[in-house]
Amino acid sequence: MDGRRPSQIRNINTRLGLNRNAEGSCYIEHGNTKVLCAVYGPYEGKASKRLENRCSIVCQYSATTFSGLERKNRPRGDRKSTEISRLLEKAFESVILTDSFPRSQIDIFCEVIQGDGSNLAACINAISLALADAGIPMKGIASAVTCGVIEGKPIVDLTSREETDLLPRVTLATISGRDEVVLVELQNRLHIDHLNTVMETAKSTCADVYECLAVVAQQHIRACAPILG
Repeated sequence: MDGRRPSQIRNINTRLGLNRNAEGSCYIEHGNTKVLCAVYGPYEGKASKRLENRCSIVCQYSATTFSGLERKNRPRGDRKSTEISRLLEKAFESVILTDSFPRSQIDIFCEVIQGDGSNLAACINAISLALADAGIPMKGIASAVTCGVIEGKPIVDLTSREETDLLPRVTLATISGRDEVVLVELQNRLHIDHLNTVMETAKSTCADVYECLAVVAQQHIRACAPILG
């Protein structure tokens, strides 16, 4: 609808280190989708969440009441927000080297300021850069994309107008643009004949998104190097 090619992602803009009270933070824009993320920790967590052999990851996803076309009564704590929070926790338990911080906890707060489609993918990309800003050791930078199918053809990086209730779409996240998948979420039914095509298109696009995120992380590290000595 906005004139992009089916395999073309929207423009990605980022800023790191905005929140000085957090160990790491990131603001990211995927087109008109805008996400703010902050990372706190690792620190000694609550006894109920403490694990002896690894670090526990606690994620809180929320969206502002004015983020979408319709006003929300509850910015967080509803069923959808809780489900996305659990998905993010499970994904980054596979990305972060949790065994480096036993008996500790890392808190991740992710808020959608403006939602224009592919919100979950934008959150994953924002969290990856915030973790890199915090210096948390990871297997690699996780990159994600939402891919839909229209008339049998895969369309990547969907906007809110393209995310119709009947459109089958897959959100996929991989590590460092490789084939190592850390998250797959399917919305609506997808015919098995289209599954391989959609997955391969999503993996290829994740690699493209990773290239963008890696450049941002490298530039940020070089900018911080004189400060860190």
